Amino acid sequence: MTEPRDTLSSLDRRSRDVFRDIVEAYLETGEPVGSRTLSRRGAVTLSPASIRNTMADLAALGLLDSPHAMAGRRPTQAGLRFFVDSLLELGDLGEGERHSIEGRIAQSGRSKEEVLASASELLSGLAGGAGLVLTPAREAPVKHIEIVAVGPGQALMVLVFEDGSVENRLITTPAGMTPSAMTEATNFMNARFKGKTLAEARSEAADAVRQDRAALDAAAANLVEGGLAEWSGEDPLAGRALIVRGRANLLADPQATADLERVRQLFDDLERTRELVQLLDVAGQGESVRIYIGSENPLFSLSGSSLIVAPYMNAERKVVGALGVIGPTRLNYARVIPVVDYTAQVIGRMLDGRAPEKR
Repeated sequence: MTEPRDTLSSLDRRSRDVFRDIVEAYLETGEPVGSRTLSRRGAVTLSPASIRNTMADLAALGLLDSPHAMAGRRPTQAGLRFFVDSLLELGDLGEGERHSIEGRIAQSGRSKEEVLASASELLSGLAGGAGLVLTPAREAPVKHIEIVAVGPGQALMVLVFEDGSVENRLITTPAGMTPSAMTEATNFMNARFKGKTLAEARSEAADAVRQDRAALDAAAANLVEGGLAEWSGEDPLAGRALIVRGRANLLADPQATADLERVRQLFDDLERTRELVQLLDVAGQGESVRIYIGSENPLFSLSGSSLIVAPYMNAERKVVGALGVIGPTRLNYARVIPVVDYTAQVIGRMLDGRAPEKR
């Protein structure tokens, strides 16, 4: 099959126009596009027969396929990638849209967590998919730790930080955990990790437990290791949170409601939090929007989903988190990409307390 970068040079103007119109019609409706439909749209001034011949040529290049013999054509994953990389015309957000995004995120009195949750909801609403925000790593030192049993095999770990923030995390407790062992583990954590960041605490946890195992009940030692595994270091969640809003939007896709198994798989993708966090981390290592279409990333290979993600940065241009949208591959890329990009810029400025940029 022809490589996408070689495809553009092999297409004449008529083929590019037909292909662009097919993709745009497909992204609007989610339905395969027939030659008569394309002819009636008026963007391409060709007869249905000429359009059919061009469609056949585009299918031979691997840019189009058809769900069955009597249906119209739709872009393949390779076709969508070619369209996004070579033919997509991005619109710029208007002044009103920029002010709207800033206003919805920057309501006064909000905590950092509320600002990020608002960004996830905003992305979901504007893009029609599920909004995702990966929060910055926690950098404030720990002031106090408390562990409270909430049920069989579960406990609530309350983390109080020196900057005044508090986090509550459910953790799994080892079998046979007694109240005295839980108290012992709490005292151990406070004695060894107070004044350290989560990353520092996690890096020291294994050595500390090995050194003091003789002084700890085995169940308490397991709890210490298990609890700190939720904090930092090897765990990709590393003192971070993944905020997801708008999963119900994924069901609004007419193709999704006709394919419940694909929807189930997409929801499973969203539940695989650690893998998604790792993906967002990788995507956030650059300074611009990145787009993953379908099986370009193994996480979405079964559900056929797209992820549009951008990093947000502090005043020193250091990437501190990432945000984006996950949805069907027929997302409105021309609209979603600038929305994700600008929202990331707004979040970066607001978390640093910087004023909006003047335009």
